Amino acid sequence: MQRRIVCPALVLLLLAAAPLLAQVGDSQGLLNPNLASEAELTAVHQLGAAGAAKVVAGRPWLSMAALHAAVGASLSEEQQNELYAQVWLPINLNDVTEAEILLVPGVGNRMAHEFEEYRPYAGLAVFRREMGKYVDDDEVARLAQFVFVPLDLNSASSEDFATIPGVGPRMIHEFEEYRPYAGMEQFRREIGKYVDEDEVARFERYMTIGR
Repeated sequence: MQRRIVCPALVLLLLAAAPLLAQVGDSQGLLNPNLASEAELTAVHQLGAAGAAKVVAGRPWLSMAALHAAVGASLSEEQQNELYAQVWLPINLNDVTEAEILLVPGVGNRMAHEFEEYRPYAGLAVFRREMGKYVDDDEVARLAQFVFVPLDLNSASSEDFATIPGVGPRMIHEFEEYRPYAGMEQFRREIGKYVDEDEVARFERYMTIGR
């Protein structure tokens, strides 16, 4: 029986071209401040009715820093950790500030440095692999729920898009319908036919357009 010889360089090329799945980490039950109901937010002890109303009124939240300034900055560090272990807006690994990384419960200066060390991330799989050098699989999975890597509008797969919180098959179809995108303004214009400006902005924070 003749054996096939596979060129290592070809294998690497095929892997590089493969879809990068799960660009937004699995939430594992974390409430998204842009999607959770007011009742769900009210049930979070560190928010209560007043904090929940503030979260709902401020939607869409486009950065964790803005959410923190509104509802977390006045809390103790322990209370912040308790709050953000329940309510969190995924942070962009490729441009998030160190201050925002340090809001992730259980992340100190050392791990914040490791988050930044491997930028830019090509996909969430890279984050998992690199963080796996420092912590075990369970902790990598926990950390992944707090982060995302922006999805390239022109090359992301349907499976990639499906990881965006609150995105269903209809919107995935619309994301793909207008490819190739020449710029983000085109994305805003085309997707704005289906949802309002706030929802377009919520989607856009998860997107990029490759060069």
